[in-house]
Amino acid sequence: MINPAKAYTTAEYIEILRRRIWYIVIPFVLILTGASAYAIFAPRLYKASTLILVSPQRIPEAFVQATVTSKVEERLQSIAQEVLSRTRLEQIINDLNLYQKERKSLSRDEVVALMQKDIKIELPTKKEESKGFFTISYIGHDPNIVSTVANRLASQFIEENLKLREQQAVGTTEFLTVELTTTREKLEKLETAVAEYKRRFMGELPEQRDANIKVLEQIQNQYQRVGEGLRAAQDRKLLIQKQMADLELPTGTQETASSSRAVGNKGYSYGSQKESLTRLLEDLRSKYKESHPDVIATRKKLADLETNKNSDAYDVKKSPRYRDLNNQLEMTNIEIAHFKENERNIMAQIGKYRGRIELTPAREQDMASLMREYQSVKENYERLLKKSQDALQAENLEKRQKGEQFRIIDPARLPEKPFSPDIPKILLIGLLAGIGGGFGLAFFREQLDRSFHDSGDVEVTLDLKVLATIPKIEEKAA
Repeated sequence: MINPAKAYTTAEYIEILRRRIWYIVIPFVLILTGASAYAIFAPRLYKASTLILVSPQRIPEAFVQATVTSKVEERLQSIAQEVLSRTRLEQIINDLNLYQKERKSLSRDEVVALMQKDIKIELPTKKEESKGFFTISYIGHDPNIVSTVANRLASQFIEENLKLREQQAVGTTEFLTVELTTTREKLEKLETAVAEYKRRFMGELPEQRDANIKVLEQIQNQYQRVGEGLRAAQDRKLLIQKQMADLELPTGTQETASSSRAVGNKGYSYGSQKESLTRLLEDLRSKYKESHPDVIATRKKLADLETNKNSDAYDVKKSPRYRDLNNQLEMTNIEIAHFKENERNIMAQIGKYRGRIELTPAREQDMASLMREYQSVKENYERLLKKSQDALQAENLEKRQKGEQFRIIDPARLPEKPFSPDIPKILLIGLLAGIGGGFGLAFFREQLDRSFHDSGDVEVTLDLKVLATIPKIEEKAA
């Protein structure tokens, strides 16, 4: 084109169209002819689709909670990996004798890859996710074969879904059963440890502290009563010993001597009198001070005995009164021994219960640690037991096929028309491509044209002023 800035009129466009008509017609005819030939001779491909609905669980989840909680998309990926595996597809190829021509020139893996490309799994769009369905399609040359393959693939998807859900439910149950068994064994060991600890430290446990304190108070009160009884018995013993000493040694030396002379040959020995008074004095000194009247009187009697040791005395040991006092003294000695034995036993019990009370804080700390671990394991066991029971119910749900399922609602039918090629679409594309190609080629040829078509082209090219032009003379029909 000599003058690119030139403004064209409608007549000039028509003139260019006439001049470049063959540049438009030839590409248009060629492209449209090629598209028509492709639409006529291209191999016919048929597509069969199966619509599968994802049916929700039949038992309300408020009663039985399913253990398979993965989304449909996630499960479809796992199922597709299984259904579209080389082993499964080879079996379908062999059973239906598919890809006969391709099997002659391609390897098994290449034929399987070719079939995988012909299988389409179409998930619902984001707007349709709530509807819960998906489509399985198969593309092939034989309409009978494609419908059969599509239905067979759909059946395998349904079977694999049931199998996968059941496996997941069984796997969950087995896992929880193993965990439950391990936790139960640990819980039993802790129960044995708690029982053994309580048996070993019985009486020192925290829950027995109040009881130990009450028992200790009772024992202390008993100790006080025993002490009072012991002191009363000891006082009674001293009184009896004093009465016996009074019988053995009357008051006053003269009285003793006169009494001794009065009774004649019934005197008593100096050794027995001295032993009795000495024993009485020791008992009094253990109870009272030296300034006590009884101690002073007994000490005086012992001195008088020493002064009159050679005198005869009246033998009162054989008298009824003396024998009665002696029997009372023996009984009192037995009673004192009994009180002392009780006192020793009670003191031992007081030490025992005091030791228990003192050890209670340490036992409380040990029991708290042991019970904390036991309680934690027990709560974990109860949770696992609940989960195990729920998992067992979910497993039965899947085995009885009451859980979420894939159900065919629109099986693949024999396709009536080929899926490919789309003849109207191809012809339309060919028409548009022919028109575009023809006009494009004409425009390109016009751009390369360097000839003069009017005075403007001459003036622009030669930079000369055109004085006159001869119009085009066309012959008219006579």
